[in-house]
Amino acid sequence: MPKVTFCTYDKPGVVGGPFSWLARLLPALRGHGIEPRCLVLLHFGESGATLDSLRAAGVSCEAVVCHDRTADRVRWILERLREDPPDVFVPSLPVAGYFAAGFLRSAGIPSVGILHSDDSYYRAVQEEFVFGRKEFRVSAIVCVSRELTSQVDSRGPLTTAVQRIPYGVPLPPESVVRKEGVLRLAYVGRLAEEQKRISEVAKALCRVVGEVSGVTAVLYGDGPERKVVEGLLAENGADPGVRLGGVIPSGQIQEVLLHCDGVVLLSDYEGLPIALMEAMACGCVPVCLRMRSGIPELVDDGVTGLLVDDRGDSFVSAIRRLRDDPELWTRLSRNARESIRQEYSDTVCNAEWAAMLHELHAKAGNPKPIRIPRRIRLPERNPALETAANRAKPPSAVLRFWRRSRILAGKLRRRWFGE
Repeated sequence: MPKVTFCTYDKPGVVGGPFSWLARLLPALRGHGIEPRCLVLLHFGESGATLDSLRAAGVSCEAVVCHDRTADRVRWILERLREDPPDVFVPSLPVAGYFAAGFLRSAGIPSVGILHSDDSYYRAVQEEFVFGRKEFRVSAIVCVSRELTSQVDSRGPLTTAVQRIPYGVPLPPESVVRKEGVLRLAYVGRLAEEQKRISEVAKALCRVVGEVSGVTAVLYGDGPERKVVEGLLAENGADPGVRLGGVIPSGQIQEVLLHCDGVVLLSDYEGLPIALMEAMACGCVPVCLRMRSGIPELVDDGVTGLLVDDRGDSFVSAIRRLRDDPELWTRLSRNARESIRQEYSDTVCNAEWAAMLHELHAKAGNPKPIRIPRRIRLPERNPALETAANRAKPPSAVLRFWRRSRILAGKLRRRWFGE
């Protein structure tokens, strides 16, 4: 049974599709003859929802509270991998994981990167770890959408294998039943301006609820702009037709979505939005802004959902059309659910992941011992991947001794004087 180690980061309250997907994929791989493990870099706390979910599912995990320096994170990952060498390594999210994958090349251990989104971070991942220095290129790159696959393929012949594997989502046994005379909308995701444009989404929902009778809306999620959204809802008269629904655990989100008729996504960009797919699997009709990645392959305008040109008049017109035409809603709901069942269910996509991992393991041959250099030397910093603090020089031996002495003195003082 091949051993596959994934690497991710986590923090208290983190939400997002790649995290909920990972928490479902790893336990499922055991049913495909793969032994999964996960290394977790923690931010702002000693745990997180993804780590807790994986451990509850019986997946072996090791976690560490992050140091600021990328080189320190790389060393920690390599030390854990040396203790229990994997047959395949998957640096799902952290840049330190991608750099660690480069040091595994000499040991003959293949690595798999993932392009989760169409943004500057993942374009930089392409530049550094698919097209960059040979010693840091991953063995394979998984693209979650057709657009991301096209971006990589268009660059010409590669030493990295390219494969499109969409996220997989569960297909609940039942689907949404619409109530006569109402249209219940939901937004599910981060409450953030970057990418999600949550202020404009909140304003759009307030407008449509005010102008189209029978429409209600709930925003599920959390994020840095929660207070801003609360203020916007208050400014718009605290209309009970639009409210915040809070954070729903990923394992329960479809239970909530089964009581919604439509799902709204008006982002600037996406990779392949998992919340949208989870909603479509329930029979919610997607209403989305036209964008380059993810949405065009999920939402066929007038077939599996509705596409709009802006967050204003075009959006309001689409919602009014759904409200006024129950037959249209029924057809779109049925088609949305069926499209997920055929191509984006977790059953289909987990099997594709397992097949790729088995193939990489079979081609790799016998691995060699993992060697960790005394000094971790990394390529020049890419600002889209790391901050300047991530590449700060390590403290001097004198400073390290002074810091450790202060820590020890504090422990002794608390023990002796009960402070």
